[in-house]
Amino acid sequence: TWDLRGHGASDAPPPDCYGRSEALGDLAAVLDAAGRPAILVGHSLGVYLSLAYALGQPDDVAGLVLVATGPGFRKEESRREWNDSGRAAAANLDLPEGAEGLSLHVDSMVIDRLAEIQIPTLVVLGERDRRFAPSVAVFESYLDVHDIVVVPEMGHMVHAKAPEEVAIAVRAFTSSLH
Repeated sequence: TWDLRGHGASDAPPPDCYGRSEALGDLAAVLDAAGRPAILVGHSLGVYLSLAYALGQPDDVAGLVLVATGPGFRKEESRREWNDSGRAAAANLDLPEGAEGLSLHVDSMVIDRLAEIQIPTLVVLGERDRRFAPSVAVFESYLDVHDIVVVPEMGHMVHAKAPEEVAIAVRAFTSSLH
């Protein structure tokens, strides 16, 4: 598994070492140890970064599981609102200084290039996750979506609140790739 810098069991580097390029380098290091190609399974920001990784290293990725996430923002105002909410949330969490840099959207690279990702994809969403529900249609339009699983009664933390349902969907998807 991959913990983002300053999260979980990962180290906390200096404040200026949290950004997309550093996160993607960390993911590459995990794949160096785990092997390639890999099926990347992530939640929220982890998926956004996995999409960015798949754009840069498509041969490293055999499949994508997108759990409760979005593809980023084209509009500067939307990015600014997202970044402001991310900074506010980070201030309320026990994260190392600078860790909020991982979640900042600095451009529209991922959403602008989604159609370049030609990798089998599973989308999982909680029925009550209204923030990311519109992203499902975007993913369907641009990605090779094999299945969409909407877990009833669940919100954004669908993987934590309904782990069995999510695991069943992931197992079915990964089995279909072999």
